[in-house]
Amino acid sequence: MHDIAAGRVAVWATAWLTGRASYDAALDALLGDTAHRVVGLPGTDEAVPLGWALSALRGLGERRLRLVLPVPGDTRGIPAVPSLVAAALESGQAAVGERVALVPEALGPEAVSWTAVDLAGTPPVPPAVEGNLRAASGELDLAVGDAARTLVALDLARWNPEVPALLAGLAKTVRAPGLPADHDPLALSVLGRAQRLSQVLDLAMADAPGAAVTHAQAAARDDALRPLAQAVRSATMASYNWVPR
Repeated sequence: MHDIAAGRVAVWATAWLTGRASYDAALDALLGDTAHRVVGLPGTDEAVPLGWALSALRGLGERRLRLVLPVPGDTRGIPAVPSLVAAALESGQAAVGERVALVPEALGPEAVSWTAVDLAGTPPVPPAVEGNLRAASGELDLAVGDAARTLVALDLARWNPEVPALLAGLAKTVRAPGLPADHDPLALSVLGRAQRLSQVLDLAMADAPGAAVTHAQAAARDDALRPLAQAVRSATMASYNWVPR
């Protein structure tokens, strides 16, 4: 969850569609050094550049895109189009509008392919409930505390010594870069913490080579990390999906 391509597309496309960012600013923020192509966009027969797709979104009448991070058993916010649900679950992310949904697939470190799914005729689906940023931040705090206590009891440092150091450094405010200039500072802070916690989850879930990890220990670890993973997921969506009131 460190690089949420669908989150960046959702936040910058929304900023462009609502007039909060220029087309050039949105495109520069999205492209970087990566090549993006979009296939399946309504009205097209072949792959088109991401910039072309941004313009097409306005022509389709889109007003905003939302980041959805679906997991098995929770696909709220994803319209009930079987091919879209399957693709979004495989990718783990999607940028969803009212007219079209975009699902990314990384083709390497410098290329992303986007599959566009036409939502015309699809029954509207209420977006996933977005908690407010303060609630998301509080949920992160609680989940981190609970997970940290359990992981200490499990002697996770023996499995991966980097995890305690990352947990200890979470008190330091880190703001996520690369979002629109008018994005809420709290959203930047919450997203920065969520990104660091994603690193914690990746390391904590990886069994260190040679570590004596029993099935019971691994199950206890997974149980301890599940609420943290859910809090990170919710905080990430709330941060990317923030818009000015």
